[in-house]
Amino acid sequence: MKTAALQIRTPEGIVFSQLLAGPVTRFLAWFIDVLCISALLTLLGRVLMLLQILNQDFAAALYSLGYFLLSIGYGIAFEWSWRGQTIGKKLLRLRVVDAEGLRLQFNQIVTRNLLRFVDSLPAFYLVGGIVSLLNPACQRLGDIAANTIVIRNPRVLEPDLDQLLAGKYNSLRQYPHLAARLRQQVLPTAAALAVQALLRRDEFEPVARVELFAELAGHFRARVEFPPEATDGITDEQYLRNVVDILYRSRIDTRSEKVAAG
Repeated sequence: MKTAALQIRTPEGIVFSQLLAGPVTRFLAWFIDVLCISALLTLLGRVLMLLQILNQDFAAALYSLGYFLLSIGYGIAFEWSWRGQTIGKKLLRLRVVDAEGLRLQFNQIVTRNLLRFVDSLPAFYLVGGIVSLLNPACQRLGDIAANTIVIRNPRVLEPDLDQLLAGKYNSLRQYPHLAARLRQQVLPTAAALAVQALLRRDEFEPVARVELFAELAGHFRARVEFPPEATDGITDEQYLRNVVDILYRSRIDTRSEKVAAG
């Protein structure tokens, strides 16, 4: 069985692939999330046991409201705060993204989660599972309505930083608190895209190369804004080199320090 992938083509004609998550993997992630929701509902039920003594109908109404909010709000809250992931998706390395490769919007997350009730009919996500099997992008009804897909988020291999960044001064390292925030804000897929662009920079036409690095640099600048003295006078390509250095070499240095300390 072939592995489905989403092809994203940049204006410069460069194609990057995102591996799509299949129905089985998505079902396992959903099952983990169901266990988490069930645990929360059990906790809610125990809290409301005391209220049942005073007013059983009011307690039942609160439980019904809590069930609805947890069933829908769980996915919305986690996917928004964790940038497309729930606990189940995080454990299985899955992520919800925009089907066009754009930034995932809050209204997309709300739409796909509100339609979970339809996808789960009549039981065990039968409707959603059938639609996902028939859809070339493995989308359920909620994904189709929200224009989202679920991708596999494989581990990103460390690039050869000594070759890629040799002899380059990194002005961003003068601001360790902003560098740490950058590592928190950037998705692994975006980091991998930056590395691929640097590794393949000599393959691009001069104009396309400038446009590509300007677009990528703008993406990372929007994540974390460094002071002007850290970015003035450097090209977009050098800025991207500095970002990659922060994202990858800092992780390697941290691991090395832990090994030495151990």
